[in-house]
Amino acid sequence: VHSTACEGSNANLRCDDGHVIAVHWANYGRRDTTTCSYQRPECEIQNARCINPTSKVADSCNGKRSCIIEASNSVFGDPCPGTYKYLEVAYDCPFHSITCEHSYANLHCDEGHVIVVLSAEYGRDDSTTCSYKRPPAQLSNTQCSIPTSKVAESCNGRNSCSIKVRNSMFGDPCPGTYKYLEVVYTCESKCLKDPLNDS
Repeated sequence: VHSTACEGSNANLRCDDGHVIAVHWANYGRRDTTTCSYQRPECEIQNARCINPTSKVADSCNGKRSCIIEASNSVFGDPCPGTYKYLEVAYDCPFHSITCEHSYANLHCDEGHVIVVLSAEYGRDDSTTCSYKRPPAQLSNTQCSIPTSKVAESCNGRNSCSIKVRNSMFGDPCPGTYKYLEVVYTCESKCLKDPLNDS
């Protein structure tokens, strides 16, 4: 997905249910004379060499279902004073899976596609996820999430994958806390993964 927001307006990034934002890149500035040029004086759109890559969009939006960020100098700084700028963002909406401790995480792709895990964390980073009928003491530690490579090792390159979410699989980053596994993954075409068989 590609999003462009002219200076002074908002970039509105959005994904469907079950998907989250994953920003590939974001630039604030100007790299051509046509984008966001309507009714602008020529002197404000001439500088097409004013690119300022920024991680602020990824920092603010990654992992969320939707995100609004203002295209403005106050947010991104001013890479070229006097030039009318815009924010360009390239992002995807990969799958987002949350599985409570002692349940099975089931990752699945359509036929002809395979799983590619982008990130996986085990633990707890909020007090509401997987909290149903749990005593408050098991939900209070919200800073015990650790990255794990086990999901990628088990699931990458497969069409579907099921993993029991438990401490014996991932270790225990916070004893006494009820944990969950959070996975962000995409489904890539199987032919991209297989070498070409030219004979």
